[in-house]
Amino acid sequence: MLAQILLCNGIFVLDFNGMDKNTANLDLGNALPRRFALHTTLSFFLTAIYGVQVCPFIDSLSPLQWLLPVAAVLMVQVFARVALEKHLLRIDPKRQAGWQLRADLALFVASAVLLGAINTLVYGFPAESGAKLVVGMAAIGFLAASTLSLQRQFALSQALIAQGRHLVPDASPYPVMRQFVWFASLTAIGLLGVIFLVISKDLHWLSGAGQAVPLSSARNAILAELGFVVCILLGYVIAVILAFSRNLAVFLQAENSALAAVGEGDLEARVTVSRNDEFGLMAQGTNAMIKALCEQQETLRVTQDASILSLASLAETRDNETGAHILRTQRYVRALATHLAASERFRDQLDDRTIDLLYKSAPLHDIGKVGIPDRILLKPGKLSEREFAEMKRHPQIGADALASAEARLGSTSFLKLAREISLTHHEKWDGSGYPNRLSGEEIPLSGRLMALADVYDALISKRVYKPAFSHQKARGIILEGRGTHFDPAVVDAFVAIEHEFQAIASEFGDQLEQAA
Repeated sequence: MLAQILLCNGIFVLDFNGMDKNTANLDLGNALPRRFALHTTLSFFLTAIYGVQVCPFIDSLSPLQWLLPVAAVLMVQVFARVALEKHLLRIDPKRQAGWQLRADLALFVASAVLLGAINTLVYGFPAESGAKLVVGMAAIGFLAASTLSLQRQFALSQALIAQGRHLVPDASPYPVMRQFVWFASLTAIGLLGVIFLVISKDLHWLSGAGQAVPLSSARNAILAELGFVVCILLGYVIAVILAFSRNLAVFLQAENSALAAVGEGDLEARVTVSRNDEFGLMAQGTNAMIKALCEQQETLRVTQDASILSLASLAETRDNETGAHILRTQRYVRALATHLAASERFRDQLDDRTIDLLYKSAPLHDIGKVGIPDRILLKPGKLSEREFAEMKRHPQIGADALASAEARLGSTSFLKLAREISLTHHEKWDGSGYPNRLSGEEIPLSGRLMALADVYDALISKRVYKPAFSHQKARGIILEGRGTHFDPAVVDAFVAIEHEFQAIASEFGDQLEQAA
């Protein structure tokens, strides 16, 4: 990670203890050692050319004398890096990128020191020749190590995303802006150091030439050497920038995806925390916010459900029906809606969220009965025409009450469905129902579903004015009402799942409630 370019921004003791169990044993694959080998191979060619450019003593060696030690040293470097990888995997993942940068840079510098020592001991080169190699390979090694460190961070992010796991960033991680300051500063120092050495070698070459060198030739040679150095270092800088941009894009994409999902109502979305910096803290904060929203929504849901059941139960206590009626009817409605949702005609109207809202809204279908006088509501016998006219007001009373709630709380899908069900569950397919004599698809689907569920439950339930009918008798009455009282499609759904109706009636029978 770019934050770790400062070699002293951590304790220089490998800490294998206290690893976060949530990120232990992450499989980052074998790509990282292979990439190190590729960078080392590239550095072989760069070092070979760079050495000739900055050290006039190398001119006295044959290509084999110069290249063989370089190849041997870098080969040792590759094997050392492969052996080091298993130790890096034992470090807390959030610190692996930083330790990898230190290790890779140390290997490049160590290789330069070893190569300089070989030149001094074997070929008698002066110490300044080895120092030039250290400066050049340190510059290349720093940029290569930065690129590899960012690659490790990317591999870690991909592994965490694939496995659904998270890092736990430090409370005060190393600031990203400070990372850029150190990276820019050290890159500039390295670039200036290498350019200085190239120019120094060229001046030595010009002053030591046996004969005058044409100005144009000298200029072209110096510009070519400087251009080569600048292009190589600039290429590495661009590679670091692209690697950092890619890692940042991974975070931004995860953050935006999670926020978009939350905006659409999916509170299960989370941002993968894969960085030990401000962006990691931002992801952690986003997840905490989503969790808080989820908890708040759950609290509201529980409160809403409890309020619905309390209001519905209050209405039922004033009626001659039992509390189990609302438990059965809401399940009948859900069963019908779930079956119809599988058909192309109703698929768009009955998604999972709508079915859940129907289930929760159904208990309020008779909430308007609280406005009906007890002498009518609790009358044991048949209602007179005038009393029945009064009774037929309860759908409108309930709808008006729910409309008042909408006016105060704002329109919601739940209140809209509850109001539809309350107002239209006594409407009939042929237009002979009440209170507004709607017909066909003028009646909302919610009301058509509730109409069948309410009638079926009334038929199979015992009342003071009638005995409980059998399922078969209730089924026959509903079939007679197909196309007159009930939506034919809803009746067909009822016939297809009548075993579910029977199971619901058995599970939530009135006798069970009375026994309880």
